[in-house]
Amino acid sequence: MPFAPESKLSGIGDTDFLRAVWYRRDLQVPAEWAGDRVLLHFGAVDHDATVWVDGVEVGRHRGGFASFSIDITEQAPPGSTVPVVVRARDEPTRPQARGKQATEYTPVGAVYGRTTGIWQTVWMEPVPVPAFRRPRITPNLGARSFDIEMPLTTNRPGAVVVVIASDEEGEVARMRVRADLDLAPRMALTVPEDRLRTWSPNDPHLYGLRFELRDADDALLDALDSYAGMRSVAVQGRAITLNGEPVFQRLVLDQGYYPDSLMTAPSDAELVRDIELGLAAGFNGARLHQKVFEERYLYHADRLGYLVWGEFGDWGCITDGPADDRQQPDAAYVAEWLEVLERDHSHPSIVGWCPLNETPQHIGDRITVLDDVTRAMFLATKAHDTSRPVLDASGYSHRVIESDVYDSHDYEQDPARFAANHAGLSHGRPRVNRDDDRDETWSIPYAGQPYFVSEFGGIWWNPDEIGRPQNEEQSWGYGERVRDTEEFHRRFDGLVGVLLDEPEMFGYCYTQLTDVFQEENGVYRFDRSEKFSIERIRAAQLRPAAIESAGR
Repeated sequence: MPFAPESKLSGIGDTDFLRAVWYRRDLQVPAEWAGDRVLLHFGAVDHDATVWVDGVEVGRHRGGFASFSIDITEQAPPGSTVPVVVRARDEPTRPQARGKQATEYTPVGAVYGRTTGIWQTVWMEPVPVPAFRRPRITPNLGARSFDIEMPLTTNRPGAVVVVIASDEEGEVARMRVRADLDLAPRMALTVPEDRLRTWSPNDPHLYGLRFELRDADDALLDALDSYAGMRSVAVQGRAITLNGEPVFQRLVLDQGYYPDSLMTAPSDAELVRDIELGLAAGFNGARLHQKVFEERYLYHADRLGYLVWGEFGDWGCITDGPADDRQQPDAAYVAEWLEVLERDHSHPSIVGWCPLNETPQHIGDRITVLDDVTRAMFLATKAHDTSRPVLDASGYSHRVIESDVYDSHDYEQDPARFAANHAGLSHGRPRVNRDDDRDETWSIPYAGQPYFVSEFGGIWWNPDEIGRPQNEEQSWGYGERVRDTEEFHRRFDGLVGVLLDEPEMFGYCYTQLTDVFQEENGVYRFDRSEKFSIERIRAAQLRPAAIESAGR
């Protein structure tokens, strides 16, 4: 662990259809944890997990991307050694959220190898009674405060929560609120004007936050250390602003796959490296595509000043099966997405949410189960978090009239035709994805929201395939493959330039950061080595964008 059995780093490397995998381990619970509750945390298990401790079922979780925790104290008290068994079932063809995992035996095109079972870290933790749960921290730049909800496992008469903010000069602010009136005490921790410092890509400043739970006699019951960034995200006309200023979002599509470990990063250092590779190429952020990334990635994005759009791995929704089967995943999608929102809410690097990707309402005679769940996921996101813009579905099908953002996917490879595709934006007529074969529009009309091209480029290049017979090629990409690296740079410069020069465009997302298996359209190779001149790619992107120059 935490590598899936399909991966090389698991030591198994079995890429067949694995409909169920089992884990067993004897768990030793330290005796010094006496008096505490024992929690077993799972970063992610794909897809349907059941956990037994000492032969007793202690919990279940459905969904391959969200983190979850189980209290195992009754079956694994401090000082005991007990067997823990985990079963993960993963039906490779049923309609469920699977992201880019192939439903056919062999990966092809833009889908890759499967991941079954535990694929993120598993760890055990002692917590006192009462204890803190995960805090929800929302920056409120207009009021110079952090709005904080601090959920508790239970209340105790006379207890208080103390929150202390600090920076490199020491304590910045402190607040003390009663913890016996609400299950989730709330507070607004104000930062003095002379200590106010905003978080941004140019200055990713983070305040340290110390949380203490104390009883009526001021004895410490529980404590945790965290952090927060003071920043705002707003919509001004067609610009999305950061701290009141338009910041053109030069995003890159990041699939989060690795040659020997699939969806799991081989190490913490590799998570850092991917962000640094994006920054080196001139991107200031990423669209985390069709996967809920390890939370550790978001920590590094927070401290490195990397803008992030959080996304769900919703692909896998289309089915030819009976109507009952088609409807089964609906509630599961919304439930798991809410778990993701709760886990990741407090990360300042996240500047937008995108629960769905490329979800047409009909594809031929096949039905997508997301016809109704699109609105449910949008409303769930807005109910959970009013501080960030929400894109109902990236590309293809915009079904929510009040969606904060509108977008399209456009893999036109000729810069001149690409420019013609997007010439209507300034006149309120942006490009909209549609089913040209059926002469059918998937989306409701554009309503003037901020607009960006959230997938473009995907320029196909692998010199190792040149000269190989076409029926033997192992490479795939979008459009006509470039002939050499010089042609790549001319095409990249042209496509990027079109979007940078459009005064109504707030950003873009280039496909993609790295090659991924057979999909060879990355800025870097799959092993993260360079394919092109990173300096030229960076220079093409770093000139001011029109929406920034306008000073909106």
